[in-house]
Amino acid sequence: MSRRTNKTGRAVIQSAGAPGERIGTAELHVALEEALSRRSGTKRRISGLKRRPSIYSTSFAIDELDAHLDDGTRLRVLYKDLSRHALLEAARQAKPTFLYDPLREIETYRTILGSNRLSTPICYGAIVDPSAERYGLFLEKVPGIELYQVGDFATWQQVAAWLAVMHARFAGETGRLARAAPLLRYDGDFYRRWADRARASLGRSGLRLSRDARRGMEQLFENYDRVIGQLVALPMTFIHGEFYASNVLVQEEGKDLRVCPVDWEMAAVGPGLIDLAALTSGGWTADERKALALAYHSALVPCENWPSAPDAFLAALDYCRLHLAVQWLGWSTGWSPPPEHTQDWLGEALGLAEKLGLA
Repeated sequence: MSRRTNKTGRAVIQSAGAPGERIGTAELHVALEEALSRRSGTKRRISGLKRRPSIYSTSFAIDELDAHLDDGTRLRVLYKDLSRHALLEAARQAKPTFLYDPLREIETYRTILGSNRLSTPICYGAIVDPSAERYGLFLEKVPGIELYQVGDFATWQQVAAWLAVMHARFAGETGRLARAAPLLRYDGDFYRRWADRARASLGRSGLRLSRDARRGMEQLFENYDRVIGQLVALPMTFIHGEFYASNVLVQEEGKDLRVCPVDWEMAAVGPGLIDLAALTSGGWTADERKALALAYHSALVPCENWPSAPDAFLAALDYCRLHLAVQWLGWSTGWSPPPEHTQDWLGEALGLAEKLGLA
């Protein structure tokens, strides 16, 4: 285990070991000690470390670490292994290769989230070792519950308002943020790529679409430049990219609610309404979805004619919901999303296309 300095002057930890191998527990012990020491500015020693696989691994392997420090402190840490070989089998088969960049989430935590004092997990440090093809994050294990398990609608509205505040905080800073981390960028080429993938995927998947469904999707793709025009006109900010309820932890802290988004692998510069579209996906009634959207709308700080009036705002949200449906359709041929993301994305796309006069 050694340390070096990257081009930004930030110390990074390099681990020994052959490329393609997951890091061993002894190496994790040393790496976590170094990360904690650097973060606190004083030498920290771990007297004991227990490691076990996390049940919350979805795309990458995650380990839960119980670290006992020599001063009696106990830390519960998650180690998220962002190495390509740590992709779980289902994710490896399904995740488009152009989306993979382990430094995106690492630098998002180190240079964007931590410095802005958001309620996201504490980042204790990272492993960045291209020679061994190893990348990973040491993160706080937040004692919260996933939002999709929460039945209180008022909590969902609080999360929507929190999201608006986060988006407003980063409005106007997209250039600086894109230099700080290799964020995805939601531009015309990005949207068009997903439409092309969805069109090809539907053609290859062998789905027996009804004549009306096939005609509706063809009309949507023929009119997709109109969709892209609406999307690229929206204000840009820093977004999570997958702000689904399964990626948001909530924790009651006295009278306050800690809102804690996790899994920033798709962090991007894009319209804030993309995140709101993800939050409001699922089996909501039209009135419930509208109430969540308006909770976000009300929490936004007006700036340069944004947000627009509620009706125009809700129409813009529909275009973002349509993009998400098309993105899921273009994710991977023959692939089904995890249960928490399961939805009739084809039906969603067709319904929104009709609503927006695109099919």
